[in-house]
Amino acid sequence: MKQTLSELLRMSRICRMVFATCLGSFILVIFYFQSMFQPVMRRNPFMVDGCCRKGSRNALQELYNPTQLELSGAAILHQARRDQVVDACRVNSASSRKRRVLTPGDLKHLVVDEDHELIYCYVPKVACTNWKRVMMVLTGRGKYSDPMEIPSNEAHVPSNLKTLNQYSIAEINHRLKNYLKFLFVREPFERLVSAYRNKFTLKYNSSFHKRFGTRIVRRYRKNATQDALLNGADVKFKEFTEYLVDPATQRDGPLNEHWQTVYQLCHPCHIHYDLVGKYETLEEDANYVLRLVGVGNSLHFPSYAKSTRTTDAMTAQFFSNISNQQQNQLYQLYKLDFLMFNYSTPSYLRLD
Repeated sequence: MKQTLSELLRMSRICRMVFATCLGSFILVIFYFQSMFQPVMRRNPFMVDGCCRKGSRNALQELYNPTQLELSGAAILHQARRDQVVDACRVNSASSRKRRVLTPGDLKHLVVDEDHELIYCYVPKVACTNWKRVMMVLTGRGKYSDPMEIPSNEAHVPSNLKTLNQYSIAEINHRLKNYLKFLFVREPFERLVSAYRNKFTLKYNSSFHKRFGTRIVRRYRKNATQDALLNGADVKFKEFTEYLVDPATQRDGPLNEHWQTVYQLCHPCHIHYDLVGKYETLEEDANYVLRLVGVGNSLHFPSYAKSTRTTDAMTAQFFSNISNQQQNQLYQLYKLDFLMFNYSTPSYLRLD
């Protein structure tokens, strides 16, 4: 009886082993045929191959330890720019670090590219439309190939790009530590005049006229006409600057992104940016970023129309029409941007 029971148990174990072996073979066959019949995807330069990602160098590694000789000189330049930001933050710590901790809401300007491990903080009036187009090409996984085929209004649709504030705290910290973070800056007063020209002197920007122009006319224009009060379409630069330096404006909440300071938009004293590009060397710096990413041969930053850009001479002309006091107040408002990004105090300013 004992022998029979032992034989039955042995046979049961053998059956289980045979069943497990057959089941394993069946699963392997399924995976084999799945791999045979999966469609072959056409490779494009803007899609990162997940299987080969591990072990390859990312943009952050290429920036700090370049393997290409032509990138070494640029690496030195960008180290100097990083040092300038750090030094300015340290010297002006009382004003630059009023807020000790950032919240996810402070990160809505930081666009994330998961495939290439990039974070771009966009600054309006510093080629941000074209940069958003480029980021759509990089994150589109083959949907786009030419940035200029993307309409400008589509580049500003929030759902077309993912921003850092959409992640969890742990995910935010991981990306800030491991992704290449970059921004582009511009001489602060050129950027300010460019924003004024674009938002208050062009007829098609009626939404800005209604939202800000009517408020500015109401507050700062004596004997304003009913049409000006109703439409706000003819705001003068002097009135615009009065609005900016008025303490009441500060109490209204943060400035609009088009004339907000870069240090308030991108928080460079709280976030360590690996690369600071400049509008004055836009194409050179932008294409350097694309070479770091590894797409420099297939994607180039769009050229821009130099004939329509706001120049230093044009900015000086606008500032000649405002008082010394307003010039001083504006400089104090944008002073950190001048210092952090190594822009000289404009020669046309009449500072007391």
